[in-house]
This record gives sequence, C-alpha cells and structure tokens, in this order.
Amino acid sequence: MIDAHILPDAETGTVPATPPVIRREDYKAPDWLVPEIALDFRLDAERTEVTARLYVERNGDHDRPLVLDGEELDLLFASVDGDPVEVAPEGGRLILPLDGAKHVVETRVAIAPARNSQLMGLYASGGLLCTQCEAEGFRRITFFPDRPDILSRYAVRMEADKTLYPVLLSNGDPVANGEAGEGRHWAQWNDPFPKPCYLFALVAGDLACNADSFTTMSGREVRLGIWVREEDLPATRHAMAALRNSMAWDERVYGREYDLDVFNIVAVSDFNFGAMENKGLNIFNSRYILVDPDTATDLDYDAVEGVVAHEYFHNWSGNRVTCRDWFQLSLKEGLTVYRDQCFSADMGSEPVKRIEDVRLLRAGQFPEDAGPLAHPVRPESYMEISNFYTATVYNKGAEVIRMMAQILGPEGFRKGTDLYFARHDGQAVTCEDFVRAMEEGGGVDLTQFRLWYSQAGTPRVAATMIHDPEHRRVTLTLSQSIPDTPGQANKKPMVLPLRTALFDRQSGQRREERLLMLTGAEQSFTFEGMTSAPVLSINRGFSAPVIVDAPRTQDELAFLSAHDDDPFARYEAMQQLMVNALTEGVASGELETGAVIEAIRTSATDPSLDDAFVAEAIRLPSEAYIGDQMLVVDPQGIHDAREAMQQAIGAALEPLWRDLHQRTARPAFSLEAGDKGARKLRNVVLSYIAASGAEDAAALAFAQFDGAHNMTERQGALGVLANGMSAERERALAAFYDRYHGNALVLDKWFQTQALACHPDTVEIVRALGRHSDFTLTNPNRVRSLYGAFAANQWAFHSGGAGEGYRLLADLILALDPINPQTAARMVPPLGRWRRFDVERGGRMRAELERIVAQPKLSRDVMEQASKSLAD
Repeated sequence: MIDAHILPDAETGTVPATPPVIRREDYKAPDWLVPEIALDFRLDAERTEVTARLYVERNGDHDRPLVLDGEELDLLFASVDGDPVEVAPEGGRLILPLDGAKHVVETRVAIAPARNSQLMGLYASGGLLCTQCEAEGFRRITFFPDRPDILSRYAVRMEADKTLYPVLLSNGDPVANGEAGEGRHWAQWNDPFPKPCYLFALVAGDLACNADSFTTMSGREVRLGIWVREEDLPATRHAMAALRNSMAWDERVYGREYDLDVFNIVAVSDFNFGAMENKGLNIFNSRYILVDPDTATDLDYDAVEGVVAHEYFHNWSGNRVTCRDWFQLSLKEGLTVYRDQCFSADMGSEPVKRIEDVRLLRAGQFPEDAGPLAHPVRPESYMEISNFYTATVYNKGAEVIRMMAQILGPEGFRKGTDLYFARHDGQAVTCEDFVRAMEEGGGVDLTQFRLWYSQAGTPRVAATMIHDPEHRRVTLTLSQSIPDTPGQANKKPMVLPLRTALFDRQSGQRREERLLMLTGAEQSFTFEGMTSAPVLSINRGFSAPVIVDAPRTQDELAFLSAHDDDPFARYEAMQQLMVNALTEGVASGELETGAVIEAIRTSATDPSLDDAFVAEAIRLPSEAYIGDQMLVVDPQGIHDAREAMQQAIGAALEPLWRDLHQRTARPAFSLEAGDKGARKLRNVVLSYIAASGAEDAAALAFAQFDGAHNMTERQGALGVLANGMSAERERALAAFYDRYHGNALVLDKWFQTQALACHPDTVEIVRALGRHSDFTLTNPNRVRSLYGAFAANQWAFHSGGAGEGYRLLADLILALDPINPQTAARMVPPLGRWRRFDVERGGRMRAELERIVAQPKLSRDVMEQASKSLAD
C-alpha cells in the first residue's frame, strides 16, 4: 500500500526519484486482522483528536509485528492492552512487535481538517467536516492497516460544538446521543456489518434533511435522509425519488434488499470524485444531488439518477462483498456500473442510454487503451492506486460484465449473481471469484473469457462477406487482433460475442440475427437461404467493446441508417457514414456531403423515431472521435472538415431545422421522456441553424437563451453563442454570470461552456478565466470545469502555434499538485497522447511532460501518470 505523497526515506530524508511499484503477484494475506474497532472523535476544524481502539488478532502462525499505516498524523499516545508504549512512526507507519495472538491497541492522534486540501481523510468543506477514505484515506484519520481485505465492525462516537455541528452522522445505525457540556454534544453510531476501512464515513455540520422512508420486500421500514444546506432542500427531490426507485429495482432485478435501518446521503461541495458508497452513509459531490429546472440540465438530472443508483447498488456489489486488494477494483466498479446502466435504461430510453454509454466508452476508454496508460481491467501493477480509477476499470469493466450477461442469458446471469452474493457475503474477494460464480451459476466455461481481465487493448475485428448466389449462401469471415500495449505483446484471441444480422436490400427487412461467438484468430460463419447479397449489420447493440472494420459502402451505411431495426446499429451506421466522409475530406481536401445530408433528412423526418434518438443520430461525431480514426491526428484539418460539413447540413436543411426548432418548443418544463427528447433535439437543430450562416442565427440563439424556462435550453443556446463572435455572445455570457454567480454548480457551467467553445481566442479566454475571482484550485469541480473541458476541446487545445495550450495545462498541473495531487494527476492524460500527433505538436507535448517530471517533490499520483506517458 502507498501513501498519497512520496514519503522521505527514513534514513536519508530524500525523496526517491521513482516511486516503488506495487504488483498484484506480490499479494500476501494480512499478518493481523482487526475484527473490531472503536473510534472516538473530538471534532474541530482546526484540531481534531481521534482515539482509536483496535482489537487485533494474529492471522496465522508467524512472529511478524503489527504494522499500522499513517499519514500526516500527530501521535499523542499509544498503548497495548492498556499499557502505554513508546513508539515513533517510521516512514509514516507504526510498527508494534506483539507476542500474543490477540491484543487491544489504542492510539490517540491529532489532525487538522481545515488544512487538508487533498480532500482525503477528514477535511473541512463549506462549514462541514467530512471524510473520504477510498482508496487510502483512512490512514490520514488514524493509524490502521489500511487495506481492503481487513474487515472490521465499527463503533463510532463523535463529540463536537453543538452550534457549529448540530448534526453528527456516521456509518450504520444511530444508537445513542447526548449533551457533553460547555456547548458540546455527542452521538454514537454502530455498524453491525464488517467493512474495510475505505468505507468508513463521518459527517458533522449544520445540515437539513429531506426525510423519507422505504419498505423493503420483507416488510422492514428503512429511514431515508438526504442531508444538505437548508436552502438546498427543494433541489433534493429528484435524488430522493432516484434512491427509492433504485432500492425497488435492486429488489426486483437482483433480489437484493437493503440491510440497515437507516440510509443517509450527504452532499458536499468539495469532493474529488462523483460520490462514495460508504456503508449506510453515502457522501456525494453536490453536483450529483442538487437539481432543479432552472439550474440543472436534463443530463444533470440523468446523472443524479444514475449516480444515486450506482452508489446504492454498491451496498451489495462492493460493500457486503468487497475487494481483496485494489487490483480487483473492477470487481465492484465494473459490476456496479453495469447495474446502474441497466437501471437507467429501465428508467428511460434503453436505446438512447446505450448510445450514451458507448459514446462515453469511446471518448474515454478507447483512447486510454490506445495510449501509454493502457492497462487491463484487472491491473498487474501500480505506483499510486488513485490513478486506477479509470475508464478501463469502470466502463470497460462494465462491458465485460455485459458480455458475460449475454453469454449466460438472463436466467443464467441471475443464478450467477445470486451464487456470488450468497457465497461471498461478508468477504473480500477477487475478480476470479466472480467469474467462477458466473460459470457455476450459468453452467458455462469462461476459461478463455478470463482474458478480458488480463489483456489490455481494444480488439479490432475485420469482417468480410462473400455471397454465393448459386447455393444461396453467405459466408461471413471474422478475424480479430489485439494491439500491443505497454508491457503486453502477442495477445491471445479473446471471446467476442458479436450480435449480427443480415438485411435484404430490396425489402429492407432483416433476414436473420445471430449471436456469433468469435473465439479464434479467424472464423467463418455461414447463412443459408440468401438469394441476393445482403447488407451486414454487425456488433448490434454494441455487444462487444471492439472496433469493427467492415467494408461497407456509403450507400449501404445509408441503407442501414434508414432500415436497421436495432437502434444502436442504426445510429452506428449514421455515425460511420459521417466519419467516412469526414476522414476522406481531411485526407483529400474534398468533402462529399450529399449522402450524409440525405441520411440525416431521412432520420429527421421519420415519424417512427422519437426526438431523443433523432438528436443522437443526426449529431456529428466529435472532433476527438474523428481523430481517433486517423493514424496521425490532424486537429486543424478535422476542425475545418467538421465545420464545413455542419455548415453544409445546416444550409441544405435550414427550413427543416427551423420547423423542428419551433415544433420542439414546450410551454413548461417537464421530465417526461417526450419533453426531454424535444429539448435535446431543439439544441441540436439550433446548432445546425447557427452553422448554416443564417443572418438571424445569433438572434435566434439569444432568444432561446433569454426565453428558456430550463437550463437545458439555456445552456444549449449559450454553447452555440460561445462558438461565435457576435454581440449576443457577450450579452449572453454576462447575463448568465450575473444570474448565477452565487451558485457554484451553475457557475461551473459558465466556465465549462467557454472552455469548450471553438472560438479563435479560446486559449486566451481560458488563461483569463484561470485568473478570474471565482476560479479556485481548491475545488475539483471548478478545476475540471475549466481545465478539464479545455483539454477535451481538441481544436483549441492543439491550436496554439507555440504549444500555448500544452503549457497552460502543464502549469495548472504543477500548481495544483501540492494542493490536490489526485485531481492534478487526472489532468495529465491529454498530454500523454503526444504520439498520436504530428512531430511538432507531439514534441511540444512531450516537452511539457518532461518539464513536469523534472519538478522536485512531485506527488506519486502525477509522477506515475507523467512518467508512464513518457515511457517508450
């Protein structure tokens, strides 16, 4: 286990140049277990004292000492079995030689929450005291063997100033409370379920509660609470509905019932992640709790629903059954992402949800798999575990679960999960334990499938189809290859479940659909009864997370975009039609838009399609995604081609866009599916009107901005205006700031919209916003909204003639690293893609990485990301 910062060598006092590497193969069971722990907190923002009583047991026959991890702790007292001991931390740890099999070890430490800018351990945020312990934050609270395979029952007593901290919350159920004198009070919470220390949670502050209840399938009543500032209570209604829906869905679909008498959620403004599933006390970034029509977009509403579900589902897939070690992180995260994706699909539009999930995978995980930070779903090594909360572990991990669910079928998958939860309840286990339960429950052999956990890289599938008219037969030959990734070459063939169908060209009807199991380097499959050459629809529903190279003409893609009865495959055909035209346009300098325009017209006027799907289908692929299809990314060429295509589509279909813009207007806000789809489509068609060059485009966008009764349409219009140079642009940005400058979450949107804009001066705008009085490095949301968005803006980030964008991001990383290394490290990957660009751009990106690595006292988090990005 590794601390969040590099610690000086105990003897020399120097910082090692390269952090040590932790390897999965070196795992050893803990020497000591801690079945019970009692914690006593005397809470104060400036100085909190923590007394910890650990009931430890020797694990096995050995004479090794008890080792307790610690970081930035001021040790005040230590005892063993009631006898004081003189011990000093060594390299941040306490090492206690113990003779017997069982002991009681007590320590008292002092910590300073107000000065904890890392937001790990116990820290202050907006008048609250709160914790974040995953992955290795508990060692910043007290001395403890900070690893996930030590499960303990927790008894927690908190004492604090009653005026400053009237609400005292922790894991489990409340058992007692009272007055402590001198204006102080106390509360006791006990958690009856053993849990790893990363799931410990504590919150103290002046909070109001949106209270509700839920009756479980066995008839128990659970008290629910969402705790926020008093003025934010109205914005918690959607989150509470999502929580109740999640509890009911998990009972219905997985048979999982909640197990405590209380379930609490607290929203905090300063948080490194989206949310945390601490047992019975989830702590959330406020952006995933607080929503109302005036301040939150439809995407925000969907995100709240999905994240609330995700953290609740962790109660079983992560808490009751947890990870043996951090290499198994996808055991809980991949499974739980799959569960929350299915929940959101059931709550809304399944086709649109699948499109959104795949777009996210391609935007984040595919580039990760193709770059220097590529790693398997179950990594083999790390320097800093916080760097492995990645799209590969989460999103690709979810796709691995989805493939297993397809292979097993609904009944087999449910039997497998039932067996997994029953067999491993109360244990810390591995990905292998999950796969074994799937095999036994589903009655299948997943030996080869296990490669998905150990091999990095995105498989590529080449498809060729030959029609034999004489025998009315089609032969489809599929071959797979997995590219080399750092530390891995000559990959073995994977199990690829590819849902495939053939369509008749004349009737437009589907002739046959199969789930083809590609398990070898190359396999052929035959389809009988094909009198004419069909059109191939492959990887329907995105049944496998692969890149498919299937030669299909633009006419065939247009055919599928109009006739495919699988919504994802229909969307995919439209996207490929656009990508083909754009990449050819970049390469040749001549852009052919006719087929794309007619396909878009067909989809936009098809009465059988709902607005939400149409909005997804007709939207051009992002510049970053287009770049991912090229051997060498050409940011300027891609930008020019995409802008030209958007202009051509906008001009050719302008009357249709204006009709749709009017049709999708709604007199009032509603979260009904039809109204959400209308708002999504309205924003897309507004962008096409603006791209058309129409003289009144800016005025029309400003009218939508000014008259909007919801944030979805207001921010959509602001984004359109931010791309231009009109007077309306400045008016809208000023009006948005004036209206929302007191609301931190909405102000993030103001920063983000400008950082994402394709504006000639975006680099200078971002630099100026970094000096804005409302910008701060101490709030991760604010950093991500400005610099994270800017780094995702491919054209603007790479457009500076002398690498200004790269230097701007590197400066941010170096300034942020001493404050919050986790957030700083998450800003490194955009620079790490330097090999994908031309020599000049790549050289400048590499130079910034070298400048980062050369800095003294760099955190492990940033050192690992930057050094791996430079490795050959």
